[in-house]
Amino acid sequence: MKHVYGYAFFSLLLFSMTVVPACSGQSNPPTPENKASGLDLLPATGSQIDEYVVEVFEDSKGHLWFGTIAKGAARYDGKTLRYFSTQDGLCDNTIVSIAEDKAGNLWFGTHAGVSKFDGKTFSNFTEEKGIHGPGGTMLVDRQGNVWVGTNHGAFRYNGDSFVEFKIPVPVIENPSYKWVPGKIWSIREDQKGNIWFGRDGYGACKYDGSSFTHFTKKDGLGSNNVSNILEDKQGNLWFATLTSDFPRNAKEGGLCRYDGKTFVPFPEMKGLHENDVYTIYEDRAGNIWIGAIGLGAYRYTDGRFTLYTEVDRKDLIYNFGIQGILEDRNGTLWFGFSGGLFRFSGTSFVNVTTTGPWK
Repeated sequence: MKHVYGYAFFSLLLFSMTVVPACSGQSNPPTPENKASGLDLLPATGSQIDEYVVEVFEDSKGHLWFGTIAKGAARYDGKTLRYFSTQDGLCDNTIVSIAEDKAGNLWFGTHAGVSKFDGKTFSNFTEEKGIHGPGGTMLVDRQGNVWVGTNHGAFRYNGDSFVEFKIPVPVIENPSYKWVPGKIWSIREDQKGNIWFGRDGYGACKYDGSSFTHFTKKDGLGSNNVSNILEDKQGNLWFATLTSDFPRNAKEGGLCRYDGKTFVPFPEMKGLHENDVYTIYEDRAGNIWIGAIGLGAYRYTDGRFTLYTEVDRKDLIYNFGIQGILEDRNGTLWFGFSGGLFRFSGTSFVNVTTTGPWK
């Protein structure tokens, strides 16, 4: 899949992210970073963290974690980069989401289920423990509930196993979807404690603890394929949506903002309308970052969008497929790309390999 550019490449990437086989049938990549101890010395010449860095997370200790598509989870503690893989106890080497609970356990959403890490050992929750379907988007809500979303829907942890959380299907006049109808792309909690689900083909759904409210393209969403949801500091909700592949419809998708009454799209912004948008993130200053497939990264500040496209390794930016964004406690912005890991210098994206530069 190297050096394949354009829409077809990103479609292949997403396909691989939804149909990767379970860990029992997946071999470990033959790299020095992925031996059983997880503490092996890295090559003197830096290699990519992984070809695809699909999640970036900072834990309560300040350690940075990177979810990869093939090498498991990579942790940088400020001095050393360590990989955790199936050889260390992870359920699967494709890590699409990371969350931390109140006890400090880390939860990894994978294509074969969920792994919980207590700092020493992994506990795995797969089909035998109630989780069905690949995927792995995760949330630990303020009540301590652990949620996971897969191609087969949403599941909630009961302290022993995961139980399916059934979400009603709204009435859609002209059904369409990106990959799998009902797939949970995103799970978020708003300031009021409502749980939001971004769904493939079914729009967005808000759960207030007792009832469900559906939002679809008819209400103002860019499409019914909601890939990401963000609530900003002002209480506005931002929805990233996707074009539909079944049937193919290029006249939908993009970014929109919801103030509780009205959905506002951004048709004047190239790449944020009638396009696939997967990633939205708010930094501590209140800037909204949006990954626009095929174009770059937008920063939204005080009602204005600024587009950033400059990178030091253009050969690694596969169609500007931004997978994850994080601002760490030191104020550094990290971007997981189709191509590797990057940090933002203030004006451009700098490639970070296994040997850095980390600062």
